[in-house]
Amino acid sequence: MTFGLPWLPLESVMLAGVRIAAFLLIAPPFAHRGIPGAVKAMLAMALALLVAPRARAASDPADISLFVTQLLLQVVVGAALGFLVALVFNAATAAGALIDLFAGFQLASAYDPMNLTSGAQFQRLYQLTALVLLFASDGYQIVITGLVRTFDVLPLGTPLNLAAMAALSASGLTQMFLAALQVAGPLAVVLFLADVGLGLLTRVAPALNAFALGFPLKILLTLLLASAAFLAVPQLVSSLTRDSMRLLMGVAR
Repeated sequence: MTFGLPWLPLESVMLAGVRIAAFLLIAPPFAHRGIPGAVKAMLAMALALLVAPRARAASDPADISLFVTQLLLQVVVGAALGFLVALVFNAATAAGALIDLFAGFQLASAYDPMNLTSGAQFQRLYQLTALVLLFASDGYQIVITGLVRTFDVLPLGTPLNLAAMAALSASGLTQMFLAALQVAGPLAVVLFLADVGLGLLTRVAPALNAFALGFPLKILLTLLLASAAFLAVPQLVSSLTRDSMRLLMGVAR
C-alpha cells in the first residue's frame, strides 16, 4: 500500500512558514528574546497554514535543488521584510537614545541581554514602552496583517525587487530619524541650551565650577520635561505601525 502526499499544498506551507519564521526573528515585537523560540515557531506554522491557500507555490516535486533555492529565497524575503519593520520601529529607541545623549545618561549605559544591545535608561524605557504598546493596542495584529498581505504583492517564487527594497530602506531610515527628532527634539534643544548657558556662565565666572553643577541640573531638567516627550510615545507607535504596513506593501513596486 502506498500513500501519496499532496506535494503542492505541503510545499506552500513549508515555503510560507520559512518566510514567516524569518520575519518573526527580526521584526518587532516578535524579535524580543523574551518571547520563547517555540512560541515563534508555532506562530509561524499556524500562520503558514492560514496563508497556504493564497500562497500557491508551484514547482516540480522531483526538483529538490529548485525547492531548496525557493527556501533560501523565502528566508531572504522574510528577513528583508522584518528588517523594514524593525527599521521603522527603531524610531522609539532612537528617540530615547537622543534624550540620553543630551542628558548625559549615556555614561550609565548597560548591556540589555533581552535585546542584545547596550543602552541607557531612556533608550530602554522607550523601547520597552513601544513593545508593550504594540501588544496592548493590538498593533502586532496590523504587523501580522501586513506580513500576510505580502503573499499577494510578492507571491512565493517571486524574487525580491532590490531597487524597491533599497528605496524603502532609505525611506524607512529617514522616517526613523524624523520621528525620533519629533519626539525627543524639543527636550534635546532645552538640554543643549542648558549646556550653552553653563558655558557662558563659566566664561563670566571662571572660578565657578559650572560644569560640576551641569550634571544635576541636566538630570533635573530631563526628569521634569521627559514626561511631555513620553506622552508622545503612543501616538508615535500608532504612526510607526501605519508606516510599517505601507513599507510591507511597497516591496513589489
